[in-house]
Amino acid sequence: MFGAGAHLARELATQPDDWRRARDVAREHAGLLPQPGERVAIIGCGSSLYVGHAVAAKREAAGLGETDAWPGGDHVLERPYDRLIAITRSGTTTEILHALERLDGRIPVTVITADPASPVADLGDVISLGFADEQSVVQSRTATTAIAMFRWHLGEDLTRASEQAADVLALEDAWFDAVRGAEQVSFVGSGWTYGLAEEAALKLKESTQSWTDAWHQTEYRHGPISLAAPGRAVWAFGRLVPHFARDVEATGATLLHSDLDPLAELVKVHRLCVLRAADRDLDADRPRNLTRSIILDS
Repeated sequence: MFGAGAHLARELATQPDDWRRARDVAREHAGLLPQPGERVAIIGCGSSLYVGHAVAAKREAAGLGETDAWPGGDHVLERPYDRLIAITRSGTTTEILHALERLDGRIPVTVITADPASPVADLGDVISLGFADEQSVVQSRTATTAIAMFRWHLGEDLTRASEQAADVLALEDAWFDAVRGAEQVSFVGSGWTYGLAEEAALKLKESTQSWTDAWHQTEYRHGPISLAAPGRAVWAFGRLVPHFARDVEATGATLLHSDLDPLAELVKVHRLCVLRAADRDLDADRPRNLTRSIILDS
């Protein structure tokens, strides 16, 4: 727990408690979160964008209103939204700040951040996830806690998911042997779990410099399966579509899939990041070319 990757290892381990705490945050700030029937935009960068993808798909599947998720740098907020949700761990990401400044108060803005004292706090109503902030550049608990908060708000009970995440944290390192040395890993999901697949691919890529990608599960057989081969892996989040396992196994690639809540499944990827980074003599807390917040020149 001391040395390279120590922050990530420590921070990912608090997720079961963080998700349970997110229930109280969702209740306390229910009026700042999307209301039934509202047309909502979510903006974020990196992990925060993938949180947005997952939440948007969840909300629309529940029939609660149209929900779009956009990169902070896209200029799409002229559309007629009822509410904007901005997700930014640091509260200093240039593209998010500029997007909110351009809005100039035209629609209600809710800011979800781990640093409520950051500049973004002046640009909307703040929901603080400060208890889940991280020292590692690589996000783990902030992203999953944000998703947990939204899921509680949508009426889901994450008690079992939290228990499953604790079980994942107790897995022996040997469980990861099947994928720990894989040459390439494709993550797949459907509906809201595609956002988790995107986040998983990003985590393993940035923390271990690995060859990863993310796909909608139904699209995987329309081209990306050409990458599958012995020594490579496909990691699925959520329910498998018919014959998916058969078709992947025919390639010789390793298929990883379980009946765990997909958010708990993501914790397995967090653990893999720590193990694989150590195998490659990398510091999972400080990925190459990355900083905690992307602050651009004016």
